[in-house]
Amino acid sequence: QVRLVESGGDLVQPGGSLRLSCVVSEKLFSLYGLGWYRQGPGAERDLVASITTNSDPAYTESTKGRFTISRDNAKKTVYLQMRNLKSEDTAVYYCNSRPALWEWGQGTQVTVAS
Repeated sequence: QVRLVESGGDLVQPGGSLRLSCVVSEKLFSLYGLGWYRQGPGAERDLVASITTNSDPAYTESTKGRFTISRDNAKKTVYLQMRNLKSEDTAVYYCNSRPALWEWGQGTQVTVAS
């Protein structure tokens, strides 16, 4: 069973930055496309960024230009650098493969508020 451990969430003011990390226990980590997802209060879980096995990133309209996804295959870790955070970015953030194949981790809470 693949284990996902997200970290880096925090309370931050609007306009601030955070860097999220997710360590994945999958032995064949490098063979998977990966994604960061988020679930806001009362909302469904949605994809916010993804990265291919060749490290080609993709973003949604709401995160393009503000978020940067990256991966380190040696560390089996995927990152999400978030800048210019807005209140609507408040959510629990999760990582998973893309498409999501693994059991979800506990996520990490990001709260954007003044």
